[in-house]
Amino acid sequence: MDEKMLKAMVAAGAIKKIRIIGQGSRFHVEANTPNGAITAETYKGSIKSWVSLDAAAKWVRSIGIGSAQINMTHWQPNQKDMVI
Repeated sequence: MDEKMLKAMVAAGAIKKIRIIGQGSRFHVEANTPNGAITAETYKGSIKSWVSLDAAAKWVRSIGIGSAQINMTHWQPNQKDMVI
C-alpha cells in the first residue's frame, strides 16, 4: 500500500498498529488494519525501505503515527545489499 493510501487510512482510524522491521541491512514498515497486515510500498509497487532506523521512524511520523513497535530480529547492519 502506498504512502497516500496509508495516510488516508491513518486519518480514518483504520491503522491500529505500526511495526518497523529490520530485514538484512534495511528497514521496512508494516501496518495492522482490520483486514490484516499490509506492507508500505512505493508508488511503483515495490516494498518501501530505508537504510536507517531514524529515516523509517521519521516517515512513520510523517504519515501521522506517533508510536511504532520495532523488530530488529533479522537486522544485519553490516550485510551488503544485493544489486540486481
